[in-house]
Amino acid sequence: MAKAIHAMIRVLDEARSVEFYARAFGLAVADRFVFDGFTLVYLRNDEADFELELTINHGRTEPYALGDGYGHVAFAVDDLDAEHARFEALGLAPRRIVAFEREGALMARFFFVADPDGYQIEVLQRHGRYR
Repeated sequence: MAKAIHAMIRVLDEARSVEFYARAFGLAVADRFVFDGFTLVYLRNDEADFELELTINHGRTEPYALGDGYGHVAFAVDDLDAEHARFEALGLAPRRIVAFEREGALMARFFFVADPDGYQIEVLQRHGRYR
């Protein structure tokens, strides 16, 4: 059986991205590997083994074009309203909370926030399939 272990995104500024993910989601550097031409930084917290891999290409100065193929990374939280307020207090500019229904029942409550490189991140209330 396969197990999902990480998702990778390319970022321009390692320190800025590490700070954002620490402040927003409590992720900390689990490992950092420097290679010729690029650095890999693995972020995680105690909630799960799944990691976010940041790839920093040395010498890159231009922001990455995210294109129209990227979707989002999602995090589940216990108290969506409190997290939204915390993000606002941190100046992270979360978008409004949305309630998404299917067949008359609540499927999900969530908001989106963009990281420093423009990647969209969905923050979901723990509910139903979103645990």
